[in-house]
Amino acid sequence: MNTISIIGAGIGGLALGNILKQHQLDFTIYEGAPEIKPVGAGIMMAVNAMQIFDRLGLKTKIENAGHTIHGISITDESLKPITKTNIHTLEEKYNSCNVAIHRAELQKILAENIGYENIKLNHSLNKIEKKANYSLSFENGIHTESKIVFGADGIKSKIRSQILKTGNIRNAGQKCWRGLTEFELPDHFNHEAIEAWGKGKRFGFVKISEKKVYWYALVNEQNYRHHYHLSEIFSEFHPLIVHILEATSEENIILNDINDLSPIPFWYSDNLCLIGDAAHATTPNMGQGACQAIEDAYIIGRLLEENRDFNAVFEKFQKIRRKKVDYIVDTSWKIGKISQWEKGNTVRNLLMRLIPESTNQKLAEKVIRLEM
Repeated sequence: MNTISIIGAGIGGLALGNILKQHQLDFTIYEGAPEIKPVGAGIMMAVNAMQIFDRLGLKTKIENAGHTIHGISITDESLKPITKTNIHTLEEKYNSCNVAIHRAELQKILAENIGYENIKLNHSLNKIEKKANYSLSFENGIHTESKIVFGADGIKSKIRSQILKTGNIRNAGQKCWRGLTEFELPDHFNHEAIEAWGKGKRFGFVKISEKKVYWYALVNEQNYRHHYHLSEIFSEFHPLIVHILEATSEENIILNDINDLSPIPFWYSDNLCLIGDAAHATTPNMGQGACQAIEDAYIIGRLLEENRDFNAVFEKFQKIRRKKVDYIVDTSWKIGKISQWEKGNTVRNLLMRLIPESTNQKLAEKVIRLEM
């Protein structure tokens, strides 16, 4: 029997494994995939996540494997700035900066630091039941028992549906493509993330290594025509954006729907707790999905310093984290709607240009400040 089982070796599950290892606790991570080969191309680790990696002794490794980003800009389709958040002052204050990185690189760093001997691949959870302990049945026919279970198994969490019997997945009505390509960006985009807003569509791009660019493209579902090429769909955008799309081969593009999770009443039950997307999946509009899962792991770690009673920790964990994640889920949903307007974009852009830099700074700091 295991004392602690973590279901899911995504970024949240691996971050939690690193935290538990720091506490010298024994645990096993179960992952359904045959290898830790993530989908999703690139990812941005914001200052909040990087502060936590610093405490785990992984900050430099992650910075070296990725690419540091010092500013985030929203522009119109011709790349004319609407708002810019320069995070130099926040970087100095928190001694960390944003890092854009390939998901595979990040997961490799986190998994290696835990030790692959603590990760069981090809273990897709089929059924979980509460008995004296938790009984876990996997699709490969293996059964095990565990005293404590963490559900890091994503927005479609089986642990959430089978034990907490809750969870309503909301569809934002947007299609999202994500891609990775070798591309030479102009120098002034070297350390900046860009998101260009058009009419009912937007396009974001960021450099994740010396030669690689990660990009994403969103279109309102009702305007989605699958026989069009992306470069045609975005033909009215700046030529640079069209060139990035033309430089990407089909097999390096992933298409998904944009979803989140309506807030659920409880993230925990007796000796069991959800973290990350399983508890509070958000749309990606603030770049905080994985960062909030990492924060979950960190707060659980901080609470374990004070108390090894897991049920007390789980209750306190939700109390501490709830307000911030609800704010992020809600704000991200609203940004997703505003950014995909079909009409009134000129007025929207004009009003957004009037927002003072200091306001954007305050919003950024609200997200990257850790609760403990």
